[in-house]
Amino acid sequence: MSAMITAELVDLDLAADSKEAAARSLAERMVAAGRVTDLEGFLADVAAREAQMPTGLDGGIGIPHCRSEHVAEPTLAFGRSGAGIDFGAPDGPADLVFLIAAPAGADTDHLTILSALARRLMDPEFTAALRTADDPARAAALIAGEPAEPEPAATEPAATEPAATEPAATEPAATEPAATKPAETETAGPEAVAADATGVPQERPFRVVAVTSCPTGIAHTYMAAESLENAARDAGVEITVETQGSAGFKKLPKAAIDAADAVILAHDVEVRDKERFAGKPTVDVGVKAGISRAPELLAEARGKAERGEVTASAHPARGTDASDHSAEAGEAFGTRLRKWLMTGVSYMVPFVAAGGLLIALAFAIGGYEINAAPSVAEHFAWNESASWAALLFQIGDTAFTFLVPILAGYIAFGMVDRPGLVPGVVGGAIALTINAGFLGGLVAGLLAGAVVMAIQRVAIPPVLRGIMPVVVIPLISSAVVGFLMFLVVGKPLAWLQDRLTDWLNGLTGSNAIILGVILGLMMCFDMGGPLNKVAYAFAVGGLADPNDGSLKVMACVMAAGMVPPLGLALATTLRGRLFTRTERENGKAAWVLGASFITEGAIPFAAADPLRVIPSAMAGGAVTGALSMAFGCTLRAPHGGIFVVPLIGNPWLYLVAVAAGTVVTAALVVLLKGIRRPARPEAALPVPDDARTPVAV
Repeated sequence: MSAMITAELVDLDLAADSKEAAARSLAERMVAAGRVTDLEGFLADVAAREAQMPTGLDGGIGIPHCRSEHVAEPTLAFGRSGAGIDFGAPDGPADLVFLIAAPAGADTDHLTILSALARRLMDPEFTAALRTADDPARAAALIAGEPAEPEPAATEPAATEPAATEPAATEPAATEPAATKPAETETAGPEAVAADATGVPQERPFRVVAVTSCPTGIAHTYMAAESLENAARDAGVEITVETQGSAGFKKLPKAAIDAADAVILAHDVEVRDKERFAGKPTVDVGVKAGISRAPELLAEARGKAERGEVTASAHPARGTDASDHSAEAGEAFGTRLRKWLMTGVSYMVPFVAAGGLLIALAFAIGGYEINAAPSVAEHFAWNESASWAALLFQIGDTAFTFLVPILAGYIAFGMVDRPGLVPGVVGGAIALTINAGFLGGLVAGLLAGAVVMAIQRVAIPPVLRGIMPVVVIPLISSAVVGFLMFLVVGKPLAWLQDRLTDWLNGLTGSNAIILGVILGLMMCFDMGGPLNKVAYAFAVGGLADPNDGSLKVMACVMAAGMVPPLGLALATTLRGRLFTRTERENGKAAWVLGASFITEGAIPFAAADPLRVIPSAMAGGAVTGALSMAFGCTLRAPHGGIFVVPLIGNPWLYLVAVAAGTVVTAALVVLLKGIRRPARPEAALPVPDDARTPVAV
């Protein structure tokens, strides 16, 4: 097995002016070493991960990383920049850049090594040694944890032996080991009988359990754990951290949770088995806060414990928008409502995708009359295409029956975690029974979450807490939600659903075009932000009760969402000299991202020049949305881009709509950039031949 990093993967004079250029420079070394098989595909995966959350850390560190099918084996490349590169860290640019590449199915041994590196990055002596290393081989040895050339001063093993940098091992204070090994302090429990009014013993250290996790589980997960452990050691706090990362995780011992005075959850993805922490003071934040604000989090946890602020159930699991995880109590209601709804939509989308594509394939094979075929359980002929078409249709139609219950169940899950699932799913099923459809599912999910919240506010004797999540909460909440759905809000919701269906089915002419323009503008305004997600959720929600109008809306939304990256890619191809070198490279990746319906592929361009790029993208999206609606294009799949074109109604006209918007966006960007302020300094740099396309615009 090859070494994770070698001297050939180290660049001590990284000449890059942006994070994209830095990633490309280091990735090219991986390609040359045979570690990455497709440069552009790998960089697209890196960009997609970066779009979820910036990877810059305090202390001048950038850690772009991803899992990718284009990675042959786990690999690490290191670059040191003299000028610094902006990776989005609050304290400024990064001079130490680590590009971490993990295969889509990386083995746990390699991921454990990568996680160990992430922890060592929190050691200032380690990073200082990297900043002074004058030879790539020495830098590679430092990063790999291998012995390097001995230093003249034998008293500084920290540069090559990171494990020896733990000051707690040499301090005489007996409380230091307790900061990371709470099991050794259990014997102090009998003596720790003195307590203040809060019930927190004063004869032992404050005890905390924590969970850290991030989308890829490679870097931030372990860096947050290391930061929390270091801060706890300095504060004399006992802490046990569960890292839910790619290298697997070992659950916190139940005894540690029971003995903990508070809980810290630093995560950007759903924390598994969060109900373990019910009844504990909980600090719930994003994983980057665990890295940069560990002492503050410990202080906040101590404050909550002293005030007796217990949590009946852990905070809601995060949905599709995981970029900002400040405690929900401090968020506006509108922000929380959007998160709850998007959680439901995110869990519903796979059902829509599977069911919609199966139904579309059935129609393509057997025609639209296949929906009247008898049950394949009673009649199926192996040699008849109609039977296979009927089978696909009936499987897809069955998947569609779960849409509204899953939507409602996971809206409630987003509000109150697992206790909301049962009443939410029951409420969603009732919404189907009373023909309240998608709107009924939305309301049922919100009602279920609200009912469970109310139940959890009731003071429960300790002896009953064990049966609350499995008996009491499901029983009472399901009964209340069922009563409200059947007898109170059901009929009004069914009436509204009928009116919405009639309106969508009646969309013709100018009304349909106006709706297409509005949806196109929303999809392209913030490119993956709140407005984009609202438009997408509206379209996907319509697939829960599909009709001709809702299928047109889905086609319109996907077409408009493809336009911004495609338009910018075309602009960089036609007039490369109007863009920086990094933007031209991003333009190449934008072709693939746009074709795949990943609107976020245009974000780097919008961030660099929002006043020109965003209006241009919106204009193109409005044109595409209007044309898609005017052409009567339909779509049953919620995603897929050009890869689901064969399943689109009026596919050729659909492609015309996308192409028209792409051209409009590209033309406007070129026009606006052509009349901009004087050229940036980089304009004087040589432009590659492929950027000198002699096309008149």
